[in-house]
Amino acid sequence: MANYTVIGLGGSGLSAVNFLVNQGHTVAVTDGNFPPLADKLPSGVATYFGGINADILLASDKVVISPGIDPTTPAIAQAIEQGVSVVSDVQVFIENLKKRDTDNGTHTPIIAITGSNAKSTVTTLVGLMAEKSGKTVGVGGNIGTPALDLLNIDGMDMAVLELSSFQLEMMSELGADVATILNLSADHLDRHGDMAGYLAQKLRIFDNAKNAVVWLDDKKLARACIAHLPKHAQMISTSGEIGEGFSADFCLKGETDEHGETIWLCHNGEKLISSDEILIKGKHNLLNALSALALGSAVGLDMNAMLDVLRTFMGLPHRCEYVADVGGKVYFNDSKGTNIGATLSAIDGLGAVYGEQSLALILGGQGKGQDFAELIPFAEQFADSIYLIGQDADLIQKTLANNPDLASKMTQAGTLEKAVKLASQSSAKVVLLSPACASLDQFNSYNERGERFVGYVKALA
Repeated sequence: MANYTVIGLGGSGLSAVNFLVNQGHTVAVTDGNFPPLADKLPSGVATYFGGINADILLASDKVVISPGIDPTTPAIAQAIEQGVSVVSDVQVFIENLKKRDTDNGTHTPIIAITGSNAKSTVTTLVGLMAEKSGKTVGVGGNIGTPALDLLNIDGMDMAVLELSSFQLEMMSELGADVATILNLSADHLDRHGDMAGYLAQKLRIFDNAKNAVVWLDDKKLARACIAHLPKHAQMISTSGEIGEGFSADFCLKGETDEHGETIWLCHNGEKLISSDEILIKGKHNLLNALSALALGSAVGLDMNAMLDVLRTFMGLPHRCEYVADVGGKVYFNDSKGTNIGATLSAIDGLGAVYGEQSLALILGGQGKGQDFAELIPFAEQFADSIYLIGQDADLIQKTLANNPDLASKMTQAGTLEKAVKLASQSSAKVVLLSPACASLDQFNSYNERGERFVGYVKALA
């Protein structure tokens, strides 16, 4: 048995403590704060709160670090420099899953998913597809269930993991059966320094992967992914570029007849399902569906079962979630759009469905130092009107006003409630809350912001 220290007592930290104690290891916990979960610790666990204890780290055989803790914190950096093994809870999960497979003579496929946006949607889709295909599947990691808790699932024969850059940063070798980076846009640069540092952590998802799903539309990202793939890895390509031909293994194909255009999801030239049959709307969600199909096919999931899931999946809360049609105006809640990349996907996806100048956009909150100029071409094409809320409303207005057409479309609403009221009076077909900002200036979380939006919309009816 070994001496472990867990840094950070959030959900994944508590999960790690419980797992390690059950394995018979000696466990200590250190946290810079006084965590509310402390009263849930099992007996016999030493605690060091109010600061990360360097001495206990140096005395440990292995340290498990929670994803929200920066490994460059001096005490942690010192431990790493002196040779202490510091890993994420996901690494502990991988090691124990592979040990269990070796002991039992089994193999549990691992599907690993990361990206700046849409991770949770694709992870959930793949989990449902695996379940529909008859698998006993564990879905977790950065979504919902901590990775180590998945080992408690009786008979688990497939694991679908959503992984953040923070989790990947502290992993040595994942060895997934199939892995993907869905997309990449600026996020967490305060932790990773710049886009190159952020990408470097994301690319770790391909370490020793057997298969990789690569999105071809972002050529820079695709080149980086392909360059990082192990020599033995098989690549499956996806493309959201709508054309008459077939540009990737999984792609979109447009067909036009007297009834208008139909978009098909295709595999190796074969039409699988039309966009009309899929409940989640927007081009970005069609790409999410393609990614899920590609990942599932790599591990042999039943295609018909996967398509059935696409016909019934209504999306996740706060992620381009359809709310209501009130007075002929459709409302979408994309409160999870906490960065510009997510908001661009939502605008582009819904704009492709509803047309140019069709959206009333609600933007604002804590901008996290982002460059809002990236919004200009999309807002110019698809925005009927723009309503600004929160801490960085002035900054967004100043940036977007560099485009004269947008300057006249913006209104300082201040609060979300007022923004919804004003947007309801606009000529837009769609009202989209996709703030491109964090929520903590006015709300406890993006969940609360989304729930408030839904409430304000329902009050209009």
